[in-house]
Amino acid sequence: MGDVLAGFHATWEFAEDSVLIRYERGIRTPKLLQALGERRVPLAAIDTVTLAPGRRGTVVLRAVPRAGADPLMEAAAGQLKENCDPYRLVLPAEREELAEFHAAQIRDRLGPGVAEPAESFLVAAPEGPQQFKAYDGKASFNGSVVSFRWSRTGATSAKWKAGDQSFPVAALSGVEWRSPEILDGYLRLLPRHPAPGTEAGPAADHDPAAVVFGLGYGPVHESLPFAAAVLAATRSSAARSGTGEAASAVAALRSDPADIAERIRHLGELHLAGLLTDEEFTTKKKELLAQL
Repeated sequence: MGDVLAGFHATWEFAEDSVLIRYERGIRTPKLLQALGERRVPLAAIDTVTLAPGRRGTVVLRAVPRAGADPLMEAAAGQLKENCDPYRLVLPAEREELAEFHAAQIRDRLGPGVAEPAESFLVAAPEGPQQFKAYDGKASFNGSVVSFRWSRTGATSAKWKAGDQSFPVAALSGVEWRSPEILDGYLRLLPRHPAPGTEAGPAADHDPAAVVFGLGYGPVHESLPFAAAVLAATRSSAARSGTGEAASAVAALRSDPADIAERIRHLGELHLAGLLTDEEFTTKKKELLAQL
């Protein structure tokens, strides 16, 4: 195909087996699209393509992604606002005929089974490392481990007592992202093997496996790419778990002496500050030492 279709905030470049979407930078372009930069979407990741009238003399070309094909859309779970949809291209109405031509070409190239959920992610996740500041702490992801470092002012006592957290992706089954543009937004990590009776979990502000959002904290353009990157890594780890590689990663992190020492040091600070009783400090210290 090799053609280019330029719209407001984005340009689509058509190849034989994919569409390269480049998002513009500028104050009118949603921050999420700017953060994504560009994305190559294989035609195998597309269910269909639609063209519909837009507002104020525009038309909207939209690729509908297959379920399970894009970690970003899976993490978003339908919570994105229309103008932040990375599969949406708004064009002047006079380009409607050209847009329909490209839409028809894509439809003709879609293979059988595109209506079925994808067995694995086909669109690349946002590249790392990823990090953002939540209301109650800082979240970071280096590609293999998610870390939460609690804020002294925003975190609850439950999180302070639990201490800063590190989660290897091999120990996770996925993520739950609730948009910061919705009341009580948060990002929660889901364990691969939850303890019996803990499936529901505590509220996000008391859950050491979650960070909560707030005004100016965990914005969509930072927290959603983060969630998508973690989700893609957990799926990749699950696919490798049969080789024993994932289990080895969990064991390595749990027995890392430096990590254990840092967590004991943190417990000592909480103890000195009066946030932990003598009994709580002793019990948690024994639990950490038992992991060595």
